[in-house]
Amino acid sequence: MSEFSNPSTEQIITLLQQCQRIAVVGLSPKSNRPSHAVARAMQSFGYTIVPVRPAVDSVLGEPAYPDLYAVPGKIDLVDVFRAPEHVDPIVDACIDLHVPALWLQDGVINVAAAQRAQEHGIMVVMDRCIYRDYKQFMPA
Repeated sequence: MSEFSNPSTEQIITLLQQCQRIAVVGLSPKSNRPSHAVARAMQSFGYTIVPVRPAVDSVLGEPAYPDLYAVPGKIDLVDVFRAPEHVDPIVDACIDLHVPALWLQDGVINVAAAQRAQEHGIMVVMDRCIYRDYKQFMPA
């Protein structure tokens, strides 16, 4: 199995420019959690945030869904705030739903799952923060 490498800076910039609707798996309703702060910031940058978290009705003013299969409409990017051992079923859903891009946040490292997603044509960014990359790469 080959080693995983993230997309180039240019590819990440293109992804951030083109995606509009981000499903955030593991989005916490608690405002002090990193997932909440990152999703709130991405929402403030103009992205539509779709919370994916069981047992929660809504987060950041958006209806929440128990899993990716329950999300209506097209998803441009799945942003994951879950432990690495929970990534495999998320990749399965991304493959089944033809999601074009998957972002595994800081510390979410599952090389085998990331490679499997790539083999199915999904752009994968792993062990990076979407908020930090947005702030670094996108014009103010």
